[in-house]
Amino acid sequence: MAVVASLLLLGGGGAYAVASAVVSLAPDAAQLPVQEVSESVQTLGLAAQFEALETTRLTLFRSDSTRANDTADTLLKRLGIDDPSAAAFLRTDPITRQILLGRAGRNLTAEASDTNALIKLSARWSPDADGTFKRLIVEKSGATFTARLETAPLVTNTRLASGVISTSLFAATDEARLPDTVATQIADIFSGDIDFHRSLRKGDRFSVVYETLEGDGEPLRAGRVLSAEFVNAGKTLQATWFQEPATANQTQPQSQNRGGYYTLDGQSLRRAYLASPMEFSRVSSGFKMRFHPILQTWRAHLGVDYAAPTGTAVRSVGDGVVDFAGVQNGFGNVVFVKHRNNNITVYAHLSRIAVKRGQSIGQGQNIGAVGSTGWATGPHLHFEFRVNGAHKDPLTIARQSETIPVSAAAKPLFMRFAQAARQQLAAAATLHPGSAQ
Repeated sequence: MAVVASLLLLGGGGAYAVASAVVSLAPDAAQLPVQEVSESVQTLGLAAQFEALETTRLTLFRSDSTRANDTADTLLKRLGIDDPSAAAFLRTDPITRQILLGRAGRNLTAEASDTNALIKLSARWSPDADGTFKRLIVEKSGATFTARLETAPLVTNTRLASGVISTSLFAATDEARLPDTVATQIADIFSGDIDFHRSLRKGDRFSVVYETLEGDGEPLRAGRVLSAEFVNAGKTLQATWFQEPATANQTQPQSQNRGGYYTLDGQSLRRAYLASPMEFSRVSSGFKMRFHPILQTWRAHLGVDYAAPTGTAVRSVGDGVVDFAGVQNGFGNVVFVKHRNNNITVYAHLSRIAVKRGQSIGQGQNIGAVGSTGWATGPHLHFEFRVNGAHKDPLTIARQSETIPVSAAAKPLFMRFAQAARQQLAAAATLHPGSAQ
């Protein structure tokens, strides 16, 4: 071992000596000769350059959305296109006139030449919830234009967003560039725990993970909220969408298993009663004493008034049977729905009634529309909740109604969903204000 070590040391020293010799043999860079080479370069003639520029054609692209008051000329002008022949085609082509002009909210992409002449116009929209979208293409072919209508599948993508409440939920979701349908879903998900009409505070915040349905890479409609978090007055609420898989002895297909929203520990957020008989709207008069606007006296207001335009849909807050549907004194057009445990809900001042006495209805089913019939000074819904004949605050009843947890068999799968939801919501919380794909 000593002999081997000595040889290795001598070998290393020898290598170092060789390396040093090589370095010492290199010439000094400061002593190397310097040679300067000068050569004239002929530039291309300006005429040739101008000719090359003349033959180069630029294609310009611009995107926008259709408006209800669009004409052929205003639509093309907004897209920066000055092409009388294209405008004439849009005015006269039957397909274009029927499905493009005067139709709001359709995504547009225009392709134009460097002289602002139309080369191609594409419009995309999703009219039905069947997983497809429509694509209208107007394209220049020779000296004329052609139009064709195509159907293509939507592509589902996932987006994250978050926001902070400063004035209202919809103002915050607008700032975060969220569709109104997503804002409404957030309100519905947490409506059993948060009174979005009266309990929001400045500084409350939300994070959301939701689906977008896209055509040609452009979002055409919002899909389902997959998970959401809302911090209200310092209290954090979280929810995720989950659909239990079919069991081995289940006869109905998996697609008929009703999914729903659950807290991240597995408690269902679907309660026996909804907190509101309408989608998110403003409460104008709560369950309290008030000065009656018609009787001109102070008296208890035994319900909640929801200010909304005439015709706004009204829904049943729970499963039940229609006990009365018709006209009744100061209520005007009114519907009474009888639920289990001697609970009754009342929907008054309706402009129309969509159910009949004795009809079985489900939670969320449309029963009529907001109006101003009976003793009403303006269009609104008067809503009551009665328990054994006694009037109760509907919002309190909704929060106290029972929930159903995830089944024991599905709990392991749910916990994996919940863990993924936590990670996505944590990522979404870092994006305020805005969204990411």
